[in-house]
Amino acid sequence: MDWTAFRLSLELAAWTTGILLPLGLMIGRWLAYHRFPGRGFVEAAIALPLVLPPTVLGYYLLVSFGRDMPIGQFWAGLTGSGLNFSFAGIVLASIVFNLPFAIQPVQRAFESVPLHLREAAWCSGLSPWRTLSAIELPLVWPGVVSAFVLTFVHTIGEFGVVLMVGGAIDGETKTVAIAIYDRVQAFDDEAAGAMSFLLLVVSFVAIGLVYGLAGRGRIPGVR
Repeated sequence: MDWTAFRLSLELAAWTTGILLPLGLMIGRWLAYHRFPGRGFVEAAIALPLVLPPTVLGYYLLVSFGRDMPIGQFWAGLTGSGLNFSFAGIVLASIVFNLPFAIQPVQRAFESVPLHLREAAWCSGLSPWRTLSAIELPLVWPGVVSAFVLTFVHTIGEFGVVLMVGGAIDGETKTVAIAIYDRVQAFDDEAAGAMSFLLLVVSFVAIGLVYGLAGRGRIPGVR
């Protein structure tokens, strides 16, 4: 068992989820309540990582993070180091790759909030912020939990995007999914099997939690 790789995967998942959850809350709510020209293309861009091969997305991120590109230049000027083949690079790549998992469950949850509840809150004199905290969030929290679980678990199991952007540097970018691949290549079936089983258990428990909530009718959009 490569515990260093597993720890790195947990750190990557924690950073990704911690950054994406508030962003998913804001963007999901905005998409749920606003109609505007081009909204379909915005939603398509968010959902694109679901259908785009990870190696394709990873390639474009690898190019975008180069020092001769605006994103890479900005990061290099800010920190003095590059994004490619670094932990910061795989965090940023993971954020892009997990956008639909963080935004879509939250958006569907906000869409299920009856409009008359919000209108009643406004008529009662509640501010938009108070309406969000006192009325909306208690109703959409299962969607937020779903977004958190799906984003965290999906990040732990990432392979293609992380490998393209970060490579397989021990202690820096080599996650548990990459470690499993390396062990298979080395014909170390015992280690590969142990790490695979660990990911299987984590994923099964997490998805069971999501579908358990959905079975009680608490997570909109999950069957």
